[in-house]
Amino acid sequence: MRAFVFPGQGAQTIGMGQALAAAYPSARAVFDEVDEALGEKLSSLIWEGDIAELTLTQNAQPALMATSLAAMAALESEGVDVTAASFVAGHSLGEYSALAAARALSIADTARLLRIRGRAMQEAVPVGIGAMAALLGLDFEQARAVAEEAAQGEVCQAANDNDPGQVVVSGHKAAVERALDIAKAKGAKRAILLPVSAPFHCSLMGPAADVMANALDGVTINAPAVPLVANVLADITQDPAEIRKLLVAQVTGSVRWRESVGFMAAQGVTDVYEIGAGKALSGMVKRINRDLTATAIGTPEDVAAMAAALHE
Repeated sequence: MRAFVFPGQGAQTIGMGQALAAAYPSARAVFDEVDEALGEKLSSLIWEGDIAELTLTQNAQPALMATSLAAMAALESEGVDVTAASFVAGHSLGEYSALAAARALSIADTARLLRIRGRAMQEAVPVGIGAMAALLGLDFEQARAVAEEAAQGEVCQAANDNDPGQVVVSGHKAAVERALDIAKAKGAKRAILLPVSAPFHCSLMGPAADVMANALDGVTINAPAVPLVANVLADITQDPAEIRKLLVAQVTGSVRWRESVGFMAAQGVTDVYEIGAGKALSGMVKRINRDLTATAIGTPEDVAAMAAALHE
C-alpha cells in the first residue's frame, strides 16, 4: 500500500518546480492556474525571485502547494493517478495540497485559501510577540510537559509532533524561550528557535482560525478521491463537512504527524511518496518507522522513476 504526502512550510526554495514545468505542460498549467487565481505571477517569484520574499507565509503557502500539484500533474501525465495511493496526508499547509491532489478542492480555490491563510496567520500575532522552537531528543509527552512548565500564564503549546525525537513548541516569545532552557535541563539534545514569523498551531492563532472559517464557508469541498489522514485527527476522513471543520481546527491545533504516519503504517502502508519540494517529510517518515520506504518526488527524473516503478 502507498501513501502520498505533501510538504509544509520550510521546504520552499527558489527554482522549485521549474524543471517540472519545463518538462510537463500539465505541470506548467498548474503554475499558470495559481498565477491566474492570485492575480499575480507567483511563478516568477518561485523561479527567479528573492528567497526572503518567497518565505513570507502568504507566498510560501500557495507556492509550495503549486509545486506539489505540479508534481502531481506530471505524475498523472505518466499514468500515475492519486488513486494509486491508499491515503493522502499533508503537513500543515500540505493538508490543502493533499486535498487538492485528491480533487476535494480546486487548485484555484486552494491557492486563494492558502493566500488568505498565510496572511491571516501572519496578522494574528504582531511580529516579535510570538515564536516557535524545535525540541530535539524529547518525545511528545516530554515536550508537552516542558511547554506547560514554560507557559507561566502565557501561551506555550506543543504544536508539531513531527517524529519520535522532534517536537515543535509555539506561543509567546518569552514562554518559548523559557521552554528552551527547561528542555535542555530535561535532557533535550538541542533546543533551537525556528526562523518563523509567527507562532503557528497554538491558541494565539485564534483570529486566523476565524478568518479561515469564513473563507472556507465560501468554497466547495468535495469528498476526496482518496481518504485524507487529517493533521488534528491522525485518522481518516472523506466527509466534506468534517474536512471544513478540521481545516479550521488545524490553525490552532497540533500537527499530529508522528501519529498520522503511524496510523498509515498500521493500515498496511509500506511506501510513502513525498510529492513536491524538499525531503523533510521523507526524513521524518523514516525516523517514525524504519520499515517504511520514503521517496521524494520533486523533479522530472523522480517522476519518471516513480512511474516506471509503479507500472512494473
